[in-house]
Formats: sequence, structure tokens, C-alpha cells
Amino acid sequence: MKELLPYLPKPSHYLGNEINSVHKDKEKVSIRIGLAFPDLYEVGMSYLGQKILYRQVNDQPDFFAERVFAPSVDAARVLKKHGKELCTLESDTPLKDLDILAFSLTHELCYSNILYMLDLAGIPFRSIDRDEKFPLVIAGGGATFNGEPVADFFDLMVLGDGEEQLVHIARITRQARAESQGKEQLLFRLKDLPGVYVPSFFKPDSKGQLKGVYDNHAVISKALVRDLNDISFPADQLIPYGKIVHDRFSVEIARGCTRGCRFCQAGCIYRPVRERNVTDIVNIINQGLKQTGLEELSFLSLSTGDFSALERLFMESFTRCQSEQVSISLPSLRVGSVNENLMRLIARIRHTHATLAPEAGTQRLRDVINKGITENELLEHTESLFRLGWNGVKLYFMIGLPTETMEDLEGIRNLCLKVLETGKFAKKRLQITASISPFVPKTHTPFQWEMQDNLNETRKKLGYLREIFRPHKKLSLKWHTPEMSILEGIFARGGRELSGVVEKAFERGQIFTSWSDHFQLEPWLEVIENAGLNYEEYFRQRDELEHLPWDHLNCGVSKKYLLNEKKRAFRGKITLDCRYGVCRNCGVCDQDESLSGLSGPDKVKIRNILNQEHRDQEDKPEDVVLEQRDLSAKNFHYRIWYEKTGLSIYLSQLELQSLLERAMRRCGWPLSFSRGFRPTPVISFGQALSVGVSSLAEWFNIFTREAMPGKVMIDGLNENLVSGMKAYRVDSLSLGRKQAQAKYEEFVVDINVPQEELVRLQKTWQEFEHKDEFVVEKQGKKKLTRRDLRSLVKASAWKGSRLKLTLSWENEYLSPLFVIRSIFSGVGPEEMMITKIGQDMG
Repeated sequence: MKELLPYLPKPSHYLGNEINSVHKDKEKVSIRIGLAFPDLYEVGMSYLGQKILYRQVNDQPDFFAERVFAPSVDAARVLKKHGKELCTLESDTPLKDLDILAFSLTHELCYSNILYMLDLAGIPFRSIDRDEKFPLVIAGGGATFNGEPVADFFDLMVLGDGEEQLVHIARITRQARAESQGKEQLLFRLKDLPGVYVPSFFKPDSKGQLKGVYDNHAVISKALVRDLNDISFPADQLIPYGKIVHDRFSVEIARGCTRGCRFCQAGCIYRPVRERNVTDIVNIINQGLKQTGLEELSFLSLSTGDFSALERLFMESFTRCQSEQVSISLPSLRVGSVNENLMRLIARIRHTHATLAPEAGTQRLRDVINKGITENELLEHTESLFRLGWNGVKLYFMIGLPTETMEDLEGIRNLCLKVLETGKFAKKRLQITASISPFVPKTHTPFQWEMQDNLNETRKKLGYLREIFRPHKKLSLKWHTPEMSILEGIFARGGRELSGVVEKAFERGQIFTSWSDHFQLEPWLEVIENAGLNYEEYFRQRDELEHLPWDHLNCGVSKKYLLNEKKRAFRGKITLDCRYGVCRNCGVCDQDESLSGLSGPDKVKIRNILNQEHRDQEDKPEDVVLEQRDLSAKNFHYRIWYEKTGLSIYLSQLELQSLLERAMRRCGWPLSFSRGFRPTPVISFGQALSVGVSSLAEWFNIFTREAMPGKVMIDGLNENLVSGMKAYRVDSLSLGRKQAQAKYEEFVVDINVPQEELVRLQKTWQEFEHKDEFVVEKQGKKKLTRRDLRSLVKASAWKGSRLKLTLSWENEYLSPLFVIRSIFSGVGPEEMMITKIGQDMG
């Protein structure tokens, strides 16, 4: 695919040479694994699970893990037009030449993208149609706990924690290949690994219920990492090109949650709670910030506020982050889970909008779902937020929850008004946003048997909410597309009968269904109807004794516990968090009187692992005095010259700015930062260089707080830049922000065409030079303009197939690529290479 970079949109997403990417000699590894994420680069590069797997596999000298994402629709057209197959990023290896292709399935709406990627790779969709000549196609991620709708496409799935199991799968695959074993023999060996589910080893019985062919592979229990502290965590995370969904250094501080929200699948399938040791986390953070240069740190877990040593962790991280202008984000905060001491520190870093999830508008319904927060706690929390400087709050709610009434819908508006009232003393203009998502019953939860609202009912409820919110100007209402929730609900509790539906929908062009600009519900419903299925059937209430398509997939939480929690829900009974309260015998942990269904032969007990027995935020807060260093001093000003060649020519100006900022952070430079809400290094650039144009004379200006030797700057940068970029000179500048820009720039254009075509181009250029003007139309952001290109060209000369020219920017700047392509129309990007060779400041 690398040869297609000049044609691909966002070509940087296909380079595969990001900082901290791993490159190995393919001839010296025995197993090559493609880590496939069935969505765009900017989504997949945000996924922490892939980063963990990438490091775990590549730490094995004999294995090579590479990344592959779903290319955009436009990129896929380029591949098909040129007859190229989808390849990995790092080594440009066609996917069908890998040993293992491992998909991460994080949600149900990505299913057709699996086939989209397999199709682009030339790999048959169904497991039954692939022999050992093709890679082993496997899947992991939360959606595999009911992966039946896509089970026919996979050779195996891994339920639960995958970082250890993927390495075990690779080792057994290596052994099987060395012994020339076929695919069926390999799968037979792999089925004995914890968490490994081989769909082809399950067949429907006379009632249509799936039964295991082998007695020791009849119920699949998830794989479990008992203690996160035993597993290495990637500090050297890959640095993406361009803006991605979550562009930050993410640290998994804990895995699992026992809050017990009855709608939450993640809270059931990832039990028990396993906290990482605070000392280890701090070491990871220190290494990670040094090795990535990222400007934001995120503490990740299902319920970060319930981390037992959160205040200690925050305090041990805060000083360094503050001194380097690194912001800290705490996602997944439950109301009341962060004390005012921490909120005050967070406010010193950033305070615009906060997000909270009451989920329901009334206390009655919050008790039904076991949310575990009261209205008073929520209002006290928002009062503190507004007092400390926040100017807005987003509140997440669900509609269609079991036992919901109109009073509960009205309660959403009423609660938002009460939240607004808690900020009445604030001088800033406040905005309260209610974000609404339709409830989708998920497997392995107490609500897995419950009914889901159909499309008409959901639309009716959203219409009512819009109506009652309309009079309130300081309240805004947003909602998740209800049609998407309908499709999600079908797949969330469906069976293998849906594999054919996914295949037919893909054939009808239904891909990227989690993106609103691609999503269409009607073609999916037509395919379902043509398959003889009734889509409304998937929304019905299930009987408690009914066989469910996922009954053979065990997350460790017993059905007895789920049914008991369902009964408690309808009685409005709260179940407390077992990590700080009484055990409710969910089935995951080992108890004196009963063993976990996940227990293995090693006799190591399965239990919650915490840093301490109670949350440290409940202790008496200590007065904290943290000095704020002034990082805005602009004492020195430098211009750094560098080359941009090779693959780096495909980086855009915005991507380049982020890359250089993070390189300087990794170097530890004493950068000067701007003031305001989001301080950034005070950096400026010359004229933006077009993507695809090479340069031997680029520069950027940077302010620092302290003086720096030029050689130190050059050597440090060159150790931290991507291939194709090289710093070579440092100039000292005055402290003024306005510095000299190039009035003239010199370029060479190397043309690679047959001699006859070259003669024609030289003649075209000669005709251009003899014109008084050469006016072309240029489409801007808002209007079409006419530009004279002849006035920009001050000198030119041919030497063989190379054209050397000088462009003048005295009156205006235009992209050199636009100028040259406008003159040499019809010349393809692979036939012409433009290189900037000099700048003249005049």
C-alpha cells in the first residue's frame, strides 16, 4: 500500500512509522499477527486494548504484532482501483499473508466492517471456507460475550482478558505450523486455553440450541488476569499522526467494577476489581510522559472515582504534570466519588464542562437500576463544580429503562433545572446539557431478560423530551440516534442466524454503521425480513427459564445472582459495592464456602485486589499547598531548521506541529507556554508545506524559558523525530513574535515520465514563461477566486528532467503544489516530486 500514498486521503494514517512503533525483520520472526480494529485510524488509535496487546506480543522476540485499521471509503476505492490488498501498517504485509488476524470487537455496530476488511484483504468471510493457507482469524473484546451474530466468521474468540492468551495462541500456532498440522488440529489444541471459544465446535441440537461437541469445551469461561501488577503495561505508547478521538497518555489504573449498575454489561463481564499498585502507576506515568511527550494524562477504569487510593495517586502525579503543562483527565467519575480537595486541584488544570451520569431522572428509577447516588449528592456535587469555576455540566440519561413512567421522563428535565439552580451564584453563563441514550438490554446483566422499546416508542419519548425542554434556554438536549440503538439491540441479544444478515448487509454497502453519516437502518431491516426473521422479536421480554444464545459463554457472574438482582430491581432495593461492603455472591470471586466458576488448577484465589480497604478520599483531607510555577516566561527565541523527506512528506502541517511539540517535550526542553485555559508551547511556523512536497529548508520558531546550546537542541530533536525528518541548524532570534518570513523560495521538480511526454511538458513550461499572465481558478473555503500564477514565478531553468524554479511570495502565498500542478495538468503524483531547496528572507 505504501506505493499508493500519493493517492490516499490522510496518507499519514498508512505510514506505520509513528514514534514508538515496532519494526522487526519479517524473516527473523516465526509468527506475524495483525491487530485489526474495524474502524478508522482515529478511533482505533484511541483504543487502549490494542496498545496493550501490541506491547505484549512485540515483547516476544519471535513474534511480530502489527496494526491494521478499516480504511476510509475513499481509501478503499483507491485500493480497488489499483488492485491492491489491505496491508499492515508497519511492514506493508498483505493481511492474508499473516499467521493470525486478531480483531477487537468493542461494540455491535462494527460487525459489517469485519467483512469490509476481510474483503479488502482477499480473505474468505466464513471460517468454514478458510484452510490453513489463510491466517487464523480470531476476535476478542467485550462484544464476544455474545459473539454469536458473527461467530461464523471467526475461527476462535477470546472471552475476557486477552493479553496473556494472545501470546499463548501464538506459541501454540507456532508449534502447530512447525509440525505441519492443519487448521482443525490447531483449533483442537487451542480450545483448551482459558477463554478460548471455537464456534465450529458448537452445533445446534434438535431444539436449535448450541451444544459443545467436546465435553471439555461445552461452557466457555472467560480468561482472567488475576493481578494487573503481574502484567507489564505499555509506557511507550504509539504517538498518532493527526487528531484522534482520545489523544492522550492513558493509564489503566484498575480493571473491573462492582458498583453493580444493573444495566451495565462491562460491570459484570470484567469483574473482579483489580487495582494496579499506586507506585507502579506513578512509575508508568513518569516513563510514559518521558517516552511519549503527550500533553494529557488520563486515569482509565470503569469507575475511576472508586479507585481506593485515587487522592494519593492524583497528588503523586499532579506536581510533575503541573510543572510540564500536562493536564489530567479523570473519566468515569461517579457523583460523589471525588472530594472537594481533588476537585479544587482539577480546577487548577482545567474547568469548562463536567460530565456526570445520573442515568435516570427520578430517585425511584435510579434505585431500580442500582445507580447508587441520590439527588442531594448530585446537587451538592454540581454546586461545588460551579463554585470552583466550571461553567457547564453534561448529564447522561437513558430512556426506556425497566419500569420507566412519564414521571421519570419529566424528572430528566426537572433534575436539569435543579442542577442549573445550584449554579445561580456563578458569574459565568451556565449551560446544562442532557444527553439521552435509548436503553439496550445487554447480555450477562440483570436486565438481559427485559424488553427494549421499539423505534416508534423511542421516537415518541424523545419528542416529548424535546417539547418539555424547549422553553428552557439554558438547557440543551442531545440524543443518540434511536435507529442505531435499534440495530444495536438486534445484535446484542441475537444468535448465529444473524451471520447471514451481516453478510447480506455488507453486500448492500452497509459499513461504518456507528457513523451517523454512513448509517441507514432501512437496508438492515430489509435484509432481516428477507432472511425470514422478525426484527421486533429481538426486542421482546425473555422468559427467565428460556435458553439464551449466549448461555454457553460464562463471564463468571452466575445466572442465579443476575436473577436475584433483577428481583431486587423491581423492589427498588439497592445493592452496595462489594469491594467496600458485604459480598453478594455474584460467583466471580472465590469464597470460603464456594469456589469461583473461573478457578483454574493453579489454586490462586480470585478476589478483588485494592490498594487499601477503604477509599482514601473518605479520610480527613489534609491541607495541600502546591506552588504554581510560571511557565509562560519567554526569555529566549530560536529558529530551528530541518529537512522533511521520505515518508515524512505525507505529514500535514497540523500533524507536524503536534509531532514537533511532543518531540520537544520528550527532549525535556524548558518550553514557554501560552496563558489561558489550554496552555500550549509558543511555537510558530513558516508557510505551510503541502502534503506530498519534500523540503530541505523548513523551519519553526520556539520560545524557551532558559537558554539552550544549539547542538543539544539538534541532537535531542534528531533522536526524537520520525524517519525522514532531520534538524540541522539553530538560529537565535529577537524576542519579538513577528519574525521574517521567506519572500522567495527555491524548488526543484523531478519529473519521471517517458521522453516524449517530458518534451511536451518542457514545451508547456516554455509557453507558460512567455505569457504575461496565467490565470487559474482556485476554490477557497467560501468562494472561488482567480489567481495569476505567472506573477509568482521569478526564475526557472531545466536540467534534463529536473526543473529548478524560484517562487515569489512578496504579494501572496499559494501552495507550490497547486502552482505546479496547475501548469502541468494531467501529470500524476507518482510522476512528479517537488522539493523545496532554499528560502530567501529578502
